[in-house]
Amino acid sequence: MKIRDLNPQSKRVDVSAKCLDVGEPKEIPGKFGNSRRVAEATIADETGAIILSLWDDQIGTVAKEDVMDIKNGYVSLVRGHMRLNVGKYGTLAKSDKAIASTTTDPNMSDKEYEQERRRFDRPRRDFGSSSGGRRDRDFGGDRGGDDRPKYMNKGRRRF
Repeated sequence: MKIRDLNPQSKRVDVSAKCLDVGEPKEIPGKFGNSRRVAEATIADETGAIILSLWDDQIGTVAKEDVMDIKNGYVSLVRGHMRLNVGKYGTLAKSDKAIASTTTDPNMSDKEYEQERRRFDRPRRDFGSSSGGRRDRDFGGDRGGDDRPKYMNKGRRRF
């Protein structure tokens, strides 16, 4: 695959590219209080360039002018801009192949994409209550539409 062919939904990316620049590592706070380190490297092939995110143990394995083979990578959006990631199921290895010419036009990370909002809407479950989803607090009485006699509802809790 070539860098120009990448899009925000790209998965299982296999690409060979040359490292043009490696940034300084930064501390990023994690979700659970732990912090992680990340560095950004600009990589390019003959079709374009993209920013590669290097996490924790990957930092220091890539230097300027190295040619790398990325297997099973994926593209993510960071603040609307594409980043190539290796992830825990991918591999990042130095290659013996030579890439003679690289171009930074287009830089795939320059274009801004509309980022989907993560929503945690779950469909509400309807248990068939006649009150339209409201809780019926009349434990012993007639529930309107219930075919059971009242004596069968005694002692049953309904929330």
